[in-house]
Order: sequence, then structure tokens, then C-alpha cells
Amino acid sequence: MTTLEVAPRPLQLDEDAAAVYVEKSARLRAASPAQAAPELAEISTRIRRDVLTTIQAAQMGHVGGDLSVTDLLVTAMWGTLKLDPHAPANPLRDRFVLSKGHCAAALYSTLASCGFFPQGRLREFMAPLSPLNGHPDRVKVPGVETNTGPLGHGFPVATGCALGAKLRGETWRTIVVLGDGEMQEGSNWEAAMTAAHYQLANLTAVVDRNRLQQGARTEDTKSLEPLDAKWASFGWEVRVIDGHDHEAIKQAFAPSSTGRPVAVVANTVKGKGVSFMEDRVEWHHKVPTDEQVRLALEELSR
Repeated sequence: MTTLEVAPRPLQLDEDAAAVYVEKSARLRAASPAQAAPELAEISTRIRRDVLTTIQAAQMGHVGGDLSVTDLLVTAMWGTLKLDPHAPANPLRDRFVLSKGHCAAALYSTLASCGFFPQGRLREFMAPLSPLNGHPDRVKVPGVETNTGPLGHGFPVATGCALGAKLRGETWRTIVVLGDGEMQEGSNWEAAMTAAHYQLANLTAVVDRNRLQQGARTEDTKSLEPLDAKWASFGWEVRVIDGHDHEAIKQAFAPSSTGRPVAVVANTVKGKGVSFMEDRVEWHHKVPTDEQVRLALEELSR
């Protein structure tokens, strides 16, 4: 039997990690933003290290965007949403959608930290037949709400999730994270109009505003500014924050105060945490060498 004929092993719950996550995330959700911030920052550093070793093993990935979005993912999953790796399909769960699906390494690393599957499986990222594809697959990976990769798809799905909750009279929330270059897709603005029309206060859209996309700066490709005013003009409650400040992120992820959907413009740095990657366009899709990974891990250990 050839390698291509061997069925991939399904991803299964990591019981120990899941137990820690359920207890700790409940405590972090209940904590104030200031109280939760140090632990969320510690988890984020661990995730960044996992992202680097995951991409190193695969020799593929989008390391710059993974590092810019990490603090947002960690604060959503560990400090805001009610998720349970023991029951990832619970119909009353909160929903998290990563619309910028090319940053799957950060999503997988965060899901593994929560116990949805063992951390050791990260070594299979983008391997032949691995369930950990380069873009998330909800059929293969527990904790993934919808398949994303083509930009402009995840946000409309998240809007549908939030509308479904409202129609059913349910209280679960949906958080969706988008890339800023992704905001050049028209489907996102259709979703923004729809969410405002239906007053989906249970929906939070977060823009990972690192100002870089594949090959160039967003403003050189197609200007997005004034991004906050554009969201406001579509009828959203807008919050502009430092996307690496865990206290500010957790505060911004609080429920709507106006009865309108919430847009969080999170100002971030592509390649955050690794000095030679920060705000460098080439790290959108560049794979670090072993020596670069060693230096990066050293920086993230200080």
C-alpha cells in the first residue's frame, strides 16, 4: 500500500489539555480585562512558538499573518467565547470563524492549546492527507466552524450564524476575524449591510489591521481608510484598539452596548513578536530557515 492510500488518522480530543482549558477559560472569561491580560499574553507567546515550529516542519505557511492574529485568537477562544472541546458540535456553543483562513497555523495551534486535538498533531500541518490542511476544514478539524480560504467567505457565514441565533431566540455569540486585505472583497460589505439591517448585536467582526497583504501594503493596493468610519457608515458599533494589548482586546470583545453589531478594528503588526519579521511584506508567505526559527524562538523566550 502506498502512502497516498493510507487513510489519515482522525483528530481526537486531548483529554488533559481540554480539562485545563475548560477550567482556565471559565476563569479568564469571568475575570476583568486587566486581570486576564497577563495569562492571555502568556498563552499567546506559547502559541507564537507553536506557529513557528509548525511552519518550520511543514516548510509552508503564512507566518506573518499568523503572528499578527495570535493575540486576537487567544483572547477570543480563551477569554471571551464559551467553547467546549468535549462537545464541539453543541448547538448552543458560541461560534468562532477565522475568515482569513490562510492563517490556519495560528488557528490550529490555538485549537490544540484548548485540547480540541493533541498538540503533537501540529507536526502534520500540510502533510499529505493530513486533516490539518493549509486552510481549515470543518469536517476534518474539531472546533473549526466553516471552511475558509477564499477570502470574503467566512464573514458572510458568520453573519448567517448570528442571524440563526437571533431567529431561534438563542444567546450564543459569534466572533469572526478578517484580514484587512480581505476587506477589499465586496462580499464582506454585503455581509456588513445584512448584519446591520438585522441588528445582529450577537455578532463581532474583528479586522486584523496589519496593513500588509500579499506583495504590498493595503493602502497601495486598494485604500481602506477611513476603515472605522466605513464600518460606522454601515450601521456598526465601532471599536478601534491595539490588537496586541490583551486587556484592550478583551474589553473590545465585550457584548454590544448599542444593540448593533460590533466591528473591532485591531491595529496589529505583521510578524509580531519576531523583530526581523515585523512589518515586513515578504513574511506574508516566506518560510523561515532553521536558524531564523532558532532566533525567533529565542526572542519569544525572553
